[in-house]
Amino acid sequence: MGIENYSRLNAYRIMWLFVFFDLPTDTKKDRKNYASFRKELKKDGFTMMQYSVYSRHCASSESADVHIKRVENIIPKKGHITIVRITDKQYGDIINYWGSNSQPLESAPNQLELF
Repeated sequence: MGIENYSRLNAYRIMWLFVFFDLPTDTKKDRKNYASFRKELKKDGFTMMQYSVYSRHCASSESADVHIKRVENIIPKKGHITIVRITDKQYGDIINYWGSNSQPLESAPNQLELF
């Protein structure tokens, strides 16, 4: 198998996770839960794409499963959380706009994930 085919297969094996959330911030406790949830997402390697939208690169579907379980374990009692899993190939087709200018997406990390 040539290197082009290997890379193509990996584009379908490598996963990206997106966590979308809408959490209440009405009370002091709600705001604390909101801040705690965001802090735990960052601690697990998620980065903010937009307010209440975080993403994370995963080397495989199995790795994505592990991170989904971690998110499930920190979900607050109130609010709405959505987790979306897409392939690296699909991620490469995302188009972002800042104002009227299109911006390329951040490249996948070059490091190998062992856990």
